Amino acid sequence: MTAPWWWILVAVVLGAALGAVVVWLRARVAGRDAGQILEQARQQAQTILQEARLQAHEERARARELFEEETRERRAELVETEKRLIQREAQLERRAELQQAKAEELIAQERDLAQREGELFKLQDNLDTLRASLEKEWQRLGGLTREEARQLLMQQIEDEARKDAAAQVRAILEEAKRDAEREAQRILTIAMERYAPRVVSANTTCTLTLPNEEMKGRIIGREGRNIRAFEAVTGVNVLIDDTPQVVVLSAFDPVRREVARLTMERLIADGRINPARIEEEAARVATEVQQTIRHAGDEAAAQLNLGRVAPEVVEVLGRLKFRHSFAQNVLDHSVEVARLMANVAAELGLNVEIAKRVGLFHDIGKALDHEVEGAHAIIGAQLLRRHGEPQEVWQGVACHHHEVEPLTVYGVLAGICDAISASRPGARSESMEIYLQRLEKLEAIANSFPGVEKSYALQAGREIRVMVEPSKVSDTDAILLARDIRKRIEAELQYPGQIKVTVVRETRAVDYAK
Repeated sequence: MTAPWWWILVAVVLGAALGAVVVWLRARVAGRDAGQILEQARQQAQTILQEARLQAHEERARARELFEEETRERRAELVETEKRLIQREAQLERRAELQQAKAEELIAQERDLAQREGELFKLQDNLDTLRASLEKEWQRLGGLTREEARQLLMQQIEDEARKDAAAQVRAILEEAKRDAEREAQRILTIAMERYAPRVVSANTTCTLTLPNEEMKGRIIGREGRNIRAFEAVTGVNVLIDDTPQVVVLSAFDPVRREVARLTMERLIADGRINPARIEEEAARVATEVQQTIRHAGDEAAAQLNLGRVAPEVVEVLGRLKFRHSFAQNVLDHSVEVARLMANVAAELGLNVEIAKRVGLFHDIGKALDHEVEGAHAIIGAQLLRRHGEPQEVWQGVACHHHEVEPLTVYGVLAGICDAISASRPGARSESMEIYLQRLEKLEAIANSFPGVEKSYALQAGREIRVMVEPSKVSDTDAILLARDIRKRIEAELQYPGQIKVTVVRETRAVDYAK
């Protein structure tokens, strides 16, 4: 059945109304959503605007700080530049003042030179006038030519100047000599007062006392094997004579003699004497003596506060502990000379270290003179030179006895202090009888040669001065005579150190005015 038309109309109306309502509702909902969107957009825009404002403010603040920092840096640079300019200006002002002062000084010097030049011109004019008048006077008086008068005048002036100069030089030399002698006496007195040790005199003796006569037989051994073994091991000669309970040891080397003495004393004390025992004890004693030598050398260098010394030099120096000259221990004598030289060098303003080394090493050649040919001063200088001692040291050692010409003042000081140490009362001991016999023998040897007129032993027997007849001995013969006398002395005479032989040949012409 079909619906009535009004239902269709109602349905259409209701549908239209319902559609209008739906459209209205949609429109309202859309209007509400658009407002919210607009509000959100407005809030976002405000937020973005605020952030942009904040960022712009920060950028402006950052730019301002950067500008202020750059401004401060430029201002500091300007201040520093201004300071440098002020300093430069002050330096220029000072330089200008110095230049002005120098200019004024130069002007004053030029003025002074001009004034002196004028005075010299005046003096020259006066001299020319005086010379002309003198020449005229000479010509008038002697009838001399102008050239002859001039030469005579110049000769007279030169003679007067030479006389004045000679008188002044003589006065200066006499004054210097007086002052030098007085100053030398003062310095040597001060040096001796500062170093005044007690005198130690140790006699070198190799005479051993035996407990009984039976010990001589033990020392000799069966068929002399013990004494031969002892002499072969130690290098010394054993002298056994009729003197009761005495054995004498003889050797040129003082170290060997000391080793032999200690070995013999220990063998005598032990009582067991045979070749094996002798070799064993001698080896032990040699080691002990070698240690003693090194210790003595080190101790001598330490006493003087010396710097580095070569070990070889120290060992040779320590051997002087067993060497004596006129009963004076050579090592103690060397230390004493070193102290005296140090005091003198300090007074003279010289190098004290060099002076001490020269004094300590001046007799070091005596430890080797029985092994090496030559004077002990030359031997010691060669040793020191080989082991790196300074040139002043070995040259001073070489010339302290005048074998060579002194090249430094230290050699002269060494000779002086050596004489002071040796000549002190009690420093050296020798029998007066032996001393006189040696001098007489020395002169007798020199007088025994043909052509010798007379001879004199000088410097306590250290030099023999031989006067020869010039008609019998020529200059060439005098050289040969000195050599022959030297050989005779070495062969026939025993003496410490060395003896200088001087042959003097002179021709004198004598006449008498009546």
